Amino acid sequence: MEIFLQLVFSGIALGMIYAVIAFGYQLTFATSGTLNFGQGESLMLGALVGLSLVGTIHGGPYMSYLLMIPIVIAFGALQGVFVEVEWIGVRPAIKIKSEFGWIMSTIALAIIFKNVAENIWGKDDLTFPSPLSAAPFKVLGANVQPMQVAVIVGALAIMLAVEVFNRKSIYGKAVVATANDRDAAGLMGINTGMVITFSYALSSATAAFAGVLVAPLTLTGATMGASLGLKAFAVAIIGGLTSGVGAIVGGLILGIAETTTGYYISTGYKEVPGLLLLLLVLAIKPSGLFGKAAIKKV
Repeated sequence: MEIFLQLVFSGIALGMIYAVIAFGYQLTFATSGTLNFGQGESLMLGALVGLSLVGTIHGGPYMSYLLMIPIVIAFGALQGVFVEVEWIGVRPAIKIKSEFGWIMSTIALAIIFKNVAENIWGKDDLTFPSPLSAAPFKVLGANVQPMQVAVIVGALAIMLAVEVFNRKSIYGKAVVATANDRDAAGLMGINTGMVITFSYALSSATAAFAGVLVAPLTLTGATMGASLGLKAFAVAIIGGLTSGVGAIVGGLILGIAETTTGYYISTGYKEVPGLLLLLLVLAIKPSGLFGKAAIKKV
């Protein structure tokens, strides 16, 4: 039972990282109907930039972990604004209503980001210094690392902050209005183009933050983002692209399924249960466990 609880705690920490990345998918989908398939690479770049600031590479460390976090979030936001929306094909694809332009643009950017990271930081995986003690403490008899708790708290905090912003601020309400009906929001004087840009900034910022959260628990490198981004996309589909709660539930399901399957069956099969659930959800409820089916009038 102690081992099982330890696997569950590890799965919860991993699942919350998936949930944060999936939350970023939801932000762009809600406002523009597009998905940022470079989310995983945004996470990877956030982790590597954070490592350059707090690690021993490139002449560091330059600052503490806590001071590094807002810089990485700002880096992620700027990346989302200037690279993924304004300079590349997402905005033009939206304007001409291209169904595939934004898909290829974000995938191409993901490949470019990976190649850039390999040339700057190398192809080898690097160790990210943990800001907390590595000594575990007991919870119901299971060993839990302080950084795992920090990941769970940090992931919930960033998603809660975005939700509070959307509900309480005037700019957040513009985001909600655009998500509900982009055409109607535009007629009411809301600059929907800026709202879409802002949603991409938030999407990349949350992914970059997830990167520095998960990095101390794993190895950091140019290839870390691809797998995490793909699994988070599966989480977004399982939970529903219109539900923040769905992202959390889907992340927890996938994270716990991976850790328990990897221990009790084989590490080679740890990804199978989550993917089987994805196929099952797509077959039975394509809008996701907590998603709402869109009804189009013709």
